[in-house]
Amino acid sequence: MRLPLMTLSRMAGVLLLAGGALGLARAAAASPQPAFHLVRSVALGAPDSWDYALYDPGSHRVFVAHGNRLTVVDGRTGRIVGQVGPIPGGPHGTAFDPKAGVGITDDGRYGQAVIFSLKTLHVLARLKVQRGADAVTFDPVSGHAFVIDGDTGTVAVIDPARRKVVTFIHLGGDLEYAVPGNNGQLYVNGVTHHEIFRINTASNRLDAAWPMPTCRSPHGLAIDTATHRLFASCENQRLVVVNADNGSVVATLPIGRGTDSDRFDPRRRLIFSSNGLDGTLSVIREVNADRFVPVATVHTAVSGRTMALDPQSGRVFIVAAHTTPQALRAFYAAWRAGKRPRGSPFTPNSLHLLFFDPVR
Repeated sequence: MRLPLMTLSRMAGVLLLAGGALGLARAAAASPQPAFHLVRSVALGAPDSWDYALYDPGSHRVFVAHGNRLTVVDGRTGRIVGQVGPIPGGPHGTAFDPKAGVGITDDGRYGQAVIFSLKTLHVLARLKVQRGADAVTFDPVSGHAFVIDGDTGTVAVIDPARRKVVTFIHLGGDLEYAVPGNNGQLYVNGVTHHEIFRINTASNRLDAAWPMPTCRSPHGLAIDTATHRLFASCENQRLVVVNADNGSVVATLPIGRGTDSDRFDPRRRLIFSSNGLDGTLSVIREVNADRFVPVATVHTAVSGRTMALDPQSGRVFIVAAHTTPQALRAFYAAWRAGKRPRGSPFTPNSLHLLFFDPVR
């Protein structure tokens, strides 16, 4: 999601909870209750605007889009490895092409796809896409990256290895996050009509659009490629499970307020939604392809709306900055009403990356 840079990146800001970050809801009777605890807080500093975070399993690094750069953090030690940038108009999404050895991010204000070296973090190319570029994902089947422009309802198809724009796909309406199915399909959240678009990544054509009646304004999107289930986190405090083959709604489950991203842990079969307004992480267990159970609510930090996941260790990363719930609610309400919020709800130079580990 994008807010103007002055908004310090869509309702974000954190109250680091005293003494840790445990706050678990009641688990289902037949399932062990997952628990998480705060093990590290890494100061990222100003600018305090931010957007998506993504974990790279190959390098064990977390890439956090904030201000005019990507800050790269060692996901094991918390050491800041370096920066990608400057990216004057502000990055939002990140994706990786391991075969080509490059990462792809965007410059939202100036409408560019930015290709950088995963080894040196140096920018290698800037490609013209659409102003308002936001989420970015990579499809391993086609070898293409997809830059989602939510404002124009357009998806730019990028060949990272050849460093060129392949084509543009027009879907219409506001768009949010996207995930590949690793099956030659790409799935995109359609905000305007509460739907999921499916794109064939060989032809770069839309081949399905599926409504989600129980979802208002889908933001996060994750997938279990084994069970063919999509997980859309929605602004009306719902997570909607969708069959990735035919678009049918399988389940609707409660989550916290202010979701902006979600993730699926295939080893532990857990779905996470990061909820910035509540400062919580909703945890849902996938019992099987058709049964899903809420099992925990972990207290994280107010404004912690975007997240990343290390699927090997189960570590969850939350991006947040200091604020108060009252200030954040007022700021978000003004923005949603179309008014320019006065000032910032966040304490300057307070952006952090929080590490939450499963209790073993």
